[in-house]
Amino acid sequence: MDLSIVIVNWNTRDMLRDCLASIPPDEGMQTEVIVIDNASGDGSAGMVAAAFPGVRLIRNPDNRGFAVATNQGLRLARGRHLLLLNSDTLVHGDVLARSVQYMDAHPRVGMMGCKVLNEDGSTQLTCSRFPSFANLLLQTLGASRLGSPRWLGRYQMLDWARDDEREVEVISGCYLLARRETVAQIGLLDEAFFLYGEETDWCRRCADEGWQLVFAPVGCITHFGSGSSRKLSYRRDLMLSEGTVRLHGKHGGALAAVAMWVLLLGFNCSRSIYWSLRALADRRREAAERARHFRQVVRHFARAWPAAGGQPG
Repeated sequence: MDLSIVIVNWNTRDMLRDCLASIPPDEGMQTEVIVIDNASGDGSAGMVAAAFPGVRLIRNPDNRGFAVATNQGLRLARGRHLLLLNSDTLVHGDVLARSVQYMDAHPRVGMMGCKVLNEDGSTQLTCSRFPSFANLLLQTLGASRLGSPRWLGRYQMLDWARDDEREVEVISGCYLLARRETVAQIGLLDEAFFLYGEETDWCRRCADEGWQLVFAPVGCITHFGSGSSRKLSYRRDLMLSEGTVRLHGKHGGALAAVAMWVLLLGFNCSRSIYWSLRALADRRREAAERARHFRQVVRHFARAWPAAGGQPG
């Protein structure tokens, strides 16, 4: 088996159908597709069973989070290469075959990503540097938008068009291809992460073991983004914050976790104040909804401190 494609799904039936339909049936290599459904309530699992009988389907009785579900798929996978692919993506052309060919030709590359497009065809800023405290501080202060000096945009590598091969520190989990040998060495995803931060942690562990992480211009996919998490409302931001704090605690210790929690709390407080004031002057519904959103995030921000079990509060 050359390639195992692992897709975790939660309530993205229509996007998942389009994603599975976009995967080429035969590209001169042996490929398997594994879908892990986290107790979707929209008929996703039934759709896969009926429309894609060749797909291996795992039906979880509850939502176990991205890391746990992904690991279920990885344990079943038989491929030499293991691809994490989001359910809200479309695969274009021969990107799968070319990705496998690239990995076969570069034995020191442990993980790779490809070009990712937004729905409108613009380039999505996947593949980045590690979200260190300094990088996220520049991001939260809005300094990365200034454009000059160039190092202000270093976190998202804003001066790079994603059209040439480069080593990176983080590859987005929407399309993350890993070598089986690499996974055997570094282990599976850390299941203490529920929804965010797990692929960043995986990439960090990969680099720590001496493997290269590379963006390669082998083709592209479209990623619609937040197919599942958009349904979570303010809880999405809390989960993102919790994952980021957990990541810094794991790799930097307790002080790093506290510093990141305070930074993210400050950011959300500033957004709450900004949108609340704007809602007073701007009677449009969007301003009021954003103000309400960030107020809820701040009100419940204690949940962004990682719990021992991994499930956010």
